[in-house]
Amino acid sequence: MRRLRPATDPVAVIWRARRAGVDYEVRSAGRTRRLYTNGVLHTQYNPRQPVTGSVWDLLVLPALLQPQRRFERVLVLGVGGGAVINLLRRHAGFDALVGVELENLHLQLARRFFDLQGPGIELIRADARDWLLDYDGEAFDLIIDDLFTEVDGEPARAITASPAWLRLLDSHLTRRGMLVMNFPGRRDLHECGFSAVPGLRARYRVAFELTHPRLENRIGAWLKFPADSRDLRRTLKILPELDPARSRLEYRIRRL
Repeated sequence: MRRLRPATDPVAVIWRARRAGVDYEVRSAGRTRRLYTNGVLHTQYNPRQPVTGSVWDLLVLPALLQPQRRFERVLVLGVGGGAVINLLRRHAGFDALVGVELENLHLQLARRFFDLQGPGIELIRADARDWLLDYDGEAFDLIIDDLFTEVDGEPARAITASPAWLRLLDSHLTRRGMLVMNFPGRRDLHECGFSAVPGLRARYRVAFELTHPRLENRIGAWLKFPADSRDLRRTLKILPELDPARSRLEYRIRRL
């Protein structure tokens, strides 16, 4: 089993608090910072490591299917500690990114411990559904929906991927946009609202499922422009930090 940190790196709790019945901890192991909520790993970030070895890599990989690997406007729903945003900043590019997060404490910790600040990044404390319903600004080239909660100790989507939710997300995408969503398992992805409404799925040129060999999560990516999984493999080969032959990146991709 691959280690996420060298065995010689001591783990230290550098911040701890209990808020509204939830235990939060930020732990360090060398340069790696991890955010835990009730003992469950919520975010991991190391500025020296180009990948996390976990689900956050999968959420960012679809962005590399865009030929320029750069976006004018990006929306991230569910910021957490900011792992996805930090990976996007490193491996793709954006002119402006809006991150919407329900928990204000997460935004505070993201800025304080996970380097989540800088030009073009706007972090907003809000309910994602309410914010999208009220939003009347410019559309986004990339929307990443990473909205999760816990039900009986198990991860679950915070907002069901119903046809209504997918239509709302779609309404804020540009004509050549991309939607990326995190699902707790295969069934959740394959039974989401796109399956119930074929006409909604038809608005996209191609869709992919991304997985990690040791995770149950399934990432769905729907693109309004043509692309092929071979495009991603070719791109990764020319990026030394992400080439699976030379890095810790592990993933599988197939068409939905």
